[in-house]
Amino acid sequence: MKSYRQELWFQVPGRRAFLNITPQVQRCLKESGIREGLALVNAMHITASVFINDDESGLHHDYEVWLERLAPHAPVSQYRHNDTGEDNADAHLKRQVMGREVVVAVTGGKLDLGPWEQIFYGEFDGGRRKRVLVKIIGA
Repeated sequence: MKSYRQELWFQVPGRRAFLNITPQVQRCLKESGIREGLALVNAMHITASVFINDDESGLHHDYEVWLERLAPHAPVSQYRHNDTGEDNADAHLKRQVMGREVVVAVTGGKLDLGPWEQIFYGEFDGGRRKRVLVKIIGA
């Protein structure tokens, strides 16, 4: 069994964004030389997420609206976490809903995704560099 590890780094200028990182994960898989196995992709920051869904702008807008309804950013005083001087409690909650990681089967040297599935990095408290771990194991 082989193992491959790579860190992908992102810096989103705004507070929130959804980035399609499928091409970067596919590059990692190609570099790994692994043909059969599993690929783990996870956000290494507690205010960011990795998830799988459709790459459709209307859906991304709907996520933005839905997440803001669930955990509105303002007023920041509504969250105890922000008593520490932070203003990102909502980002922690949004990450919890969207998830930390995905695991994708690797079959024949390719990510075994459904017809519309893509891998996304979700940023909920941007403005600084954050990383995503790609760990691939298999043969």
